[in-house]
This record gives sequence, structure tokens and C-alpha cells, in this order.
Amino acid sequence: MASRIVTKKSGNKPVALVIGASRGIGRQVALDLALNGYIVVVAAKTSSDASKTTPFPPDPNSNHSTINTVEREIKEAGGEASAIRVDTTNPSSIDALVNRTIEKFSRLDAVIYNSGAIWWASVEETPLKRFQLMQRVNVEGLYATVQAVLPHLKRQPSGGRIIVVSPPIYSRFFRGKTAYAMSKVAMSVLVKGLAMDFQRQGLDGKLAITSIWPAVAIESAATGRFTQKDPSMANDLRKATIFSDCILAMLAAPAKTVNGQLELDEDFLRTHANVTDFSKYSVVPGTSPRRIMPAELPDLTVKEQDDEGQRVDSAKL
Repeated sequence: MASRIVTKKSGNKPVALVIGASRGIGRQVALDLALNGYIVVVAAKTSSDASKTTPFPPDPNSNHSTINTVEREIKEAGGEASAIRVDTTNPSSIDALVNRTIEKFSRLDAVIYNSGAIWWASVEETPLKRFQLMQRVNVEGLYATVQAVLPHLKRQPSGGRIIVVSPPIYSRFFRGKTAYAMSKVAMSVLVKGLAMDFQRQGLDGKLAITSIWPAVAIESAATGRFTQKDPSMANDLRKATIFSDCILAMLAAPAKTVNGQLELDEDFLRTHANVTDFSKYSVVPGTSPRRIMPAELPDLTVKEQDDEGQRVDSAKL
């Protein structure tokens, strides 16, 4: 498993773009990528004057944590970072983010898409505006990001990686949050589909797209709303470091191993990083947080998986 200390690398450092990195899980991912040799572009919508933030660092799950405070945290820890504001509902803003990243660092090696909008309720109790926001941030934001970064990732001699925070596909996930599930599962479909594109193009040894999802609920701004009402719920939470450790392990794995995979953090670390003791990730020491994901997930392939018939490519018609 990746270390949690600064790793010195020879030559040009790899550049990671973390979208949705102002607080919570995204902040932890940005910090740990920087501590492991990456130059990190910290991107999200929330910005501030980090020099005036007191006390520092702020609560990582509060609104006082912004892309600028995360940038400051990374630099004070000895890493390299640049904060760039982005609105993931606006494709032009995403294009500008990627262009500024390339202008500043002349390369892009890894993209982590952590930006997300959440609304858990029945279809009847989910207003159309909430549904549309989730589609724009979760699905369209990811799609626009992929379109913007692919040309740059393809240019990297060592290849490039995209990691998406989206779930495995299974029916129980739809229950009680259909609109949200529609947006998140669509992200996972993009992971599967783009991975197939890489395979067809003979790029799956160089490029990879992978999804990551928590097996156990993780401490974040979202879960903080529940623990404020019932502090005992913290017993069922893990620290965000499990996510960043898993992402580091994914980035270190061969592209063909992870391309198109919909992974759970715990299971990937157990299988690919030989982690057997997860106690250090418990928010409350000595507890065994409840797993929220199924132990086994459905296989999405069919017997006729390789039979495409006469495939049509609209882009070439």
C-alpha cells in the first residue's frame, strides 16, 4: 500500500487533477496525492482567502475548507499544489480548468472526479430541479471532464488514469433514492463504456478509467449532518484516508488491471494491496463499522458479450 510520507521522484513530477477537492473525501485525496509525489490541482467551486483562515487548518468537513485552504495545507506539508476554481455544471468552466492546468504544468497524468450532488428521496419527493442538478453535476460534469482531459492523457508517454467516484451497478442501490441513483449509475456506465473504447483502440495498456465506492460509510460533510444529530452514528464511519489509500493503489496498478472496474475501496485494498487490518480507518477507535455494500455484486456481462452484430459508428456516418 502507498506510504503516507513524501515520496521523492526523479524527473518531472506527475500531475493529478482532483475535482471536488475543497473538503471531506476530496480534500484527503488531494493531500495524500501530494504527499506521494504528485503535483495536485485542487479544483472545486468553493474558494476563499486562505491567508485569513483562522484557526488553520479548518474543519475539513466544514464550509471553511476550500480549494485555497487545501492548497495551503499541501504547501505547508511540503507538497506542490495549485487551486483552480471550477463550476462542474458549466462545460466552459471545465475546459478552462483543464487548459489552465496544461498551461501551468504542461502535462496531466491522473484525474479524480469527486464532484457530486446528492438528494436522497423518493421520486415523488424529488423536485425536477434537484434531479436536473444531479444530472448536471454528476453525469454531465463527468462527461465534460472526460472530453476535456482525454487528449492530454493520451499524449502522456506513460499513459493516464481517470478515477471516478461512482458505485457498482446493482438494484438495491436504487431504493429510496432513484433520481440520485440514475445519475451515479450513469457515471458507472461511462466508466464501463469508455474502458471498452480504450480496449477497441488498443489503449487499455496505457489508459484506464476506474470507479471507486466506499464499502463502509466514510466521514465527510454529508455524513456529518447525521452524526451531529446522533453522535453514535460515528461508530459506523471510516476515515477518508481509506479512499485516498485505495486511489493511490489504483494509480500504481497496471492499467489493464483496473480499466473498466467498478471497485469498492476495502475490497480493492484487500485484493491488490494486501491490506487485512482495516481498524486504523475507524473514526471511533476500537469499533467495527458496518459494511453498507453487498459482499457479492452482479456480473454485468451476458453469454453473447462478444457478439456486436454489425456495429454502427454514428461519428463516421
